[in-house]
Amino acid sequence: MALAIMCSGGDAPGMNPAIKKFVDYAFKRGEKHYFIYDGLEGMIDGRIAEASHRDVAGILHRGGAIIRSSRSKRFFEYEYRKQAFENLKKHGITGLVVLGGDGSYRAMQRLSEEFPLNFVGIPTTIDNDIYGTEYCLGVDTALNVIRDALDKIRDTASTFRRAFVVEVMGRECGYLALVSALASGAEICVVPEADFNISVEGKILQKEVEEGRSYILAIVAEGTERTGEIAKWLEEEIGFETRISILGHIQRGGNPTVTDRLMAFEFVIRAVDHLLQSSDSNKVVAYRDGAYHLMEIDDVVSNTYRIDQGLLSSLNLID
Repeated sequence: MALAIMCSGGDAPGMNPAIKKFVDYAFKRGEKHYFIYDGLEGMIDGRIAEASHRDVAGILHRGGAIIRSSRSKRFFEYEYRKQAFENLKKHGITGLVVLGGDGSYRAMQRLSEEFPLNFVGIPTTIDNDIYGTEYCLGVDTALNVIRDALDKIRDTASTFRRAFVVEVMGRECGYLALVSALASGAEICVVPEADFNISVEGKILQKEVEEGRSYILAIVAEGTERTGEIAKWLEEEIGFETRISILGHIQRGGNPTVTDRLMAFEFVIRAVDHLLQSSDSNKVVAYRDGAYHLMEIDDVVSNTYRIDQGLLSSLNLID
């Protein structure tokens, strides 16, 4: 059996540690191993090469992915999926490790239904929004990037008696915003999973201002699309000079933390072991309740991730 690894969709810190472990572990198991460069687009165009230890030397600390990633509209068309499979077949690749999220899994599920290919997905997204797993690769690094930015923003907010509205990533999931607000002690947190009552929150803030509060830090998840609204409210109703900071793609970069490196190792080991030990394809490695599990791809893509209610309640976002 020949194995391959690829990245698909948005990048996340931890991809390079996963890529390195894939090479090291496949070599240890005596299996031929390949890189698919540029994700699904690279699979279609045949950008596939056998991997060596030289390729992964010195990449453990680097963000991003040395084999790069992509999204692909062409993959929706059968002729391009067939072309992709033929490229895998040329190299004898029958098992594939996929670093990605829901969209990547759906694409690979379609491919494996049409052609004889086994794959195991590793949940990889800073949004942490994949059903069935408590942890996705890249989350810890992203949270630490946000934490560092928020600590610095609080410094200037407190110096100038200002309010700062900081928008973080997460698509329709408020995990990054919620955890970042908890870790930074933010006064305001706005996420898609809970209503933010401006009237109620305004009364609380006004009372705090009367008692001496001199700055405000608000964290807003991008999926709420309320960044501008919250800034205007703080400026006009609460009476604070307000600035908006959109952190953007810096959240996807940075040196992977120790947690993300170790999680990458464990995810890859279990993915490779399954590919070598079983012909049962379409699995995703999940981490929950302190243990690793293999989930059916149907369960992952047909269900929606929900933030733990304990996290929401800890920030008083639910009753």
